[in-house]
Amino acid sequence: MKAKTGGAGFTRLIHADWSKSPKGRWAASARRCQGGWAAEAPYPVPPLERYVDDLLSRPVDGPTLAGFDFPIGLPVAYGRRTGFAGFLDALPAFGKGEWSEFYEVAKRPAEVSRARPFYPAAPGGSSRQHLLDGHDVADFASLTRGCERGGPGRKAAGCLFWTLGSNQVGKAMMTGWREVVVPARHRGAHLWPFDGTLVDLAGQGGLTLAETYPADVYGFLGAAFRPGESKRRQSDRTSKAPALLGWAARARVELAPALRTAIVDGFGPVDKGGDRFDAVVGLFGMIAVVDGIRPDGYPVDDDTLGWEGWILGRQS
Repeated sequence: MKAKTGGAGFTRLIHADWSKSPKGRWAASARRCQGGWAAEAPYPVPPLERYVDDLLSRPVDGPTLAGFDFPIGLPVAYGRRTGFAGFLDALPAFGKGEWSEFYEVAKRPAEVSRARPFYPAAPGGSSRQHLLDGHDVADFASLTRGCERGGPGRKAAGCLFWTLGSNQVGKAMMTGWREVVVPARHRGAHLWPFDGTLVDLAGQGGLTLAETYPADVYGFLGAAFRPGESKRRQSDRTSKAPALLGWAARARVELAPALRTAIVDGFGPVDKGGDRFDAVVGLFGMIAVVDGIRPDGYPVDDDTLGWEGWILGRQS
């Protein structure tokens, strides 16, 4: 896969580490300054109707790239069965008419279908085979996107239709689509990579939304967690401070005092420090892509561009 790099026209970057619970949503931002970027400390994502307004209402800041830690796109095998031409055609239809139950997680195996693809609503008596049977597919490869699959040096992401377990992403994704992506696109926002390359979208101005995966950036920053370490443990987050501070210095990222303090302190003693950590790591990953330090992973095949999208900076 050929990678296209850089998106230097963007002057404001925002990264949101997402969760189905509003308390688990944290964002970090940076603005282009002379010679580099000025990054701020992470902050709680405000109520979503206000958040979309904030993303769209600052044209004076120049083109904005906003990254979100939830899937944006659908597996091509599933997409072809919807009857739509591509993801951008399907997205505004979900939740309406024939697709009115799309955002309702199936409670029983018999409820899983093309129009109600997420399962299960709660633990107890559910199995992954129920999901496969409901979708009439033989394996999970048919229910995952190319950018979600693992490989050498690449951690696999979870299946977006399976909504059980600590690493499930479907429920958070549904909130993100309904309350951020759809309203923002209705008001003129672009969606990478479906609407074009980063260079093209930055040139068009306004707001561009993209999918991110902070865990994919740990190793790039030199901040990977070793076996036995945990992102949820403050001491382990603190041990990554030299790597994060060193990378920021090399990439000419000016850290606000509150952000520098947070990094050195491991983002606080609470478990949610992991969300703040990912908000900043994701932001650093976006800076690396926009400045051309890291390829954006831009897909060139029609299936990926039309249905699956891609994770910003994810390598093939």
